[in-house]
Amino acid sequence: MRRRGVRALQAVAFDGIGTGYDEVFPAKAGQLACGEWLLGELEPGAEVLDVGCGTGEPTAGRLVAGGLRVTGIDLSDGMLALARRTVPEAVYHRIDMYDLATERAAAAWDLPGLGPAGAGRFAAATAFFSLILLPQDEVPTVLRRIRRLLRPGGLLALGMVEADLDHAALPFLGTTLRITGYLREDLERVLTGAGFAVEEQFGMPYAPASTSLPPEEQLFLRCRRVG
Repeated sequence: MRRRGVRALQAVAFDGIGTGYDEVFPAKAGQLACGEWLLGELEPGAEVLDVGCGTGEPTAGRLVAGGLRVTGIDLSDGMLALARRTVPEAVYHRIDMYDLATERAAAAWDLPGLGPAGAGRFAAATAFFSLILLPQDEVPTVLRRIRRLLRPGGLLALGMVEADLDHAALPFLGTTLRITGYLREDLERVLTGAGFAVEEQFGMPYAPASTSLPPEEQLFLRCRRVG
């Protein structure tokens, strides 16, 4: 119950952040590069799950434009409303990513296709800066659940912040969020333990367009489901 309460508060915070997120983080070269990788690897019409879709840009927009079918999920009603306006060609659902591939997907969210019945449904998944909202002990669980929804050999494009943080309270756009980060070697071990092979990773220094947020090192990983 406590975990769900924390997640609900995070969702409310992102309802208020809205378009402010893209204003502070306007440059998304790493996400776009991962999107091009997916477009080069996947057949037209392949299904992609965008975990923490936010406003829909740039990920859902680029993948839909490239001929893929995108299902975006988020816990923030405000972000989902923006995504539906920005990239109406994608399908969007409100669900806690922690409940993916579990019975709660159907029982609590009325989304059986994202529960156990959806095993092997997706050709790929993306998770750009959404797992940073989980404590470190929940990240491997969510990665394993995403893996269950991927077909054998399915792809995962992941974006994280490189930092040794475990659900640390940090100021963010007028609110306080709990943020998790990993050093790159530790993150690769987590992904390997969750059943993924990391095929490529690269870092990109990033200075948010705000004096209140410090520069950060963003990590992008291109992974493939093992087994």
